Amino acid sequence: MLPRVDSLSMTLDVLPTTTRVRRAPEAGQDEVTLDGRPAEGEALRRVVAFLDLVRERAGLADRAVVDTANTVATGAGLASSASGFAALAVAAAAAYGLDLDATALSRLARRGSGSASRSIFGGFAVWHAGLHSGAAAEADLSSYAEPVPVGDLDPALVVAVVDAGPKAVSSRAAMRRTVDTSPLYEPWAVSSGDDLVDMRAALLAGDIEAVGEIAERNALGMHATMLAARPAVRYLAPATLTVLDSVLGLRRDGVPAYATMDAGPNVKVLCRSADAERVAKTLRVAVPDGTVLVARPGPGDRLLHGDVR
Repeated sequence: MLPRVDSLSMTLDVLPTTTRVRRAPEAGQDEVTLDGRPAEGEALRRVVAFLDLVRERAGLADRAVVDTANTVATGAGLASSASGFAALAVAAAAAYGLDLDATALSRLARRGSGSASRSIFGGFAVWHAGLHSGAAAEADLSSYAEPVPVGDLDPALVVAVVDAGPKAVSSRAAMRRTVDTSPLYEPWAVSSGDDLVDMRAALLAGDIEAVGEIAERNALGMHATMLAARPAVRYLAPATLTVLDSVLGLRRDGVPAYATMDAGPNVKVLCRSADAERVAKTLRVAVPDGTVLVARPGPGDRLLHGDVR
């Protein structure tokens, strides 16, 4: 599956995924452990399908033992699939002897989760949607992520986790319903292309206010398209709206803080690094039952061998 539009993200220095992959020629099936428990259902199916793709490319049939540990809630709209499949791509490629550069790893990670294509890289990265016509191989080659140049920018992202539970509607199902039924989807997709052009210029200029304004309007627009789906997909919770109101209050007080959201109820607030603690304090007061974390741009995936931790 390829996206309709390009997209941009910031890799964080918190909440990593650690994945270990070991080939097991003697095994009759893949063994997958997620956060200390055997994976099952859709989670297991997606990992096995991804390993099948790696095996096909490597020309090997060996089954694998996979052990994945997330430090972020899975399926809660906190990019667990992005970090998870990026880590799986790097570990599985190494285990099966695939010598892939960062671009090829990005393409591979995309096959597990589209957003994982960006998580191969540190800092800011853009995912090129790619071609939607022609041969499948050409489409695959055209859809990958790469780093984005950034000017004098010292950002922080304050993450307000208001609900760490799994979403009732997965991101894939939500976006499929939205694309198929929402009358707002088409104009949002067109405007997203314009937003990305503006965003890349704002990042290069180091303009945190412009970066935040673009991120906020695009994220709220995405949620509007989902609310207009038939039936509606609503991720916004009462605590979500409380956080959004707090962000508006911070701006009224002169703090450049801007909200962005994935397909989920949790809010991420972009601000200057120097303002991060004030923003975090405000959000902790606003949602005392939630969890508030301060993140900054972090590194991309890295491969660790043997017993190195």
